[in-house]
Amino acid sequence: MTVAEKQWTGPLSGHKKAHTKITEVQTIELKDGSIGILHPIYSNEVSSLTVSDSLSTYLYEQFNLEVERGLTYPHLELLTKKEFLDYFFASFTAIFLKEGSHPSDVKGDWKKDFLGVYYIKPNYIGRCSHICNAGFLVNSKKRGLKIGSKLGESYLKWAPKLGYTYSVFNLVFESNQASVRIWDSLGFERIGRVPKAGSLKGHDELVDAIVFGKDLV
Repeated sequence: MTVAEKQWTGPLSGHKKAHTKITEVQTIELKDGSIGILHPIYSNEVSSLTVSDSLSTYLYEQFNLEVERGLTYPHLELLTKKEFLDYFFASFTAIFLKEGSHPSDVKGDWKKDFLGVYYIKPNYIGRCSHICNAGFLVNSKKRGLKIGSKLGESYLKWAPKLGYTYSVFNLVFESNQASVRIWDSLGFERIGRVPKAGSLKGHDELVDAIVFGKDLV
């Protein structure tokens, strides 16, 4: 397993807070009382030794299921596995697994043990690279456990440690009420609106998108 980015890419020096290397996992209790562990993965650490091929394949398949649903991500075509890895593991990725599982497990039962994943990376280049963006994915078989909310809370803990000072979500489709509720509840501001932003499955009309922003310091 390899990605195009060989070096970790985050905020440029001089345009960030001090970067704290994230090495410790986050332990999170879910709605049903079970325990999940969030594992931090930097782009320059990604290999089959840190994220097994079986897990990366499952993540890739889950992402394409979400793309195929056509309701949350802007992608029109399914991604190849390499395209997915380059997209989701380009900077920093947090993988959420059931307690007792590890991203390097070769024979993990990922339908049961994978809970969710998110990435954090600069939303802009260069002088604006201290502003970050993130993308989230929840196991399609684990709905109803408030995993999305837990991932959002985790993001607000880890993004500032990576040196980011502001967060922007460019396209949260208005029809994606689960996501809208999460960002509203976590104190994000609605800093913009993109009219007729998405041609989504099951919608006869183009759907507006909300731009969410939040100060991380």
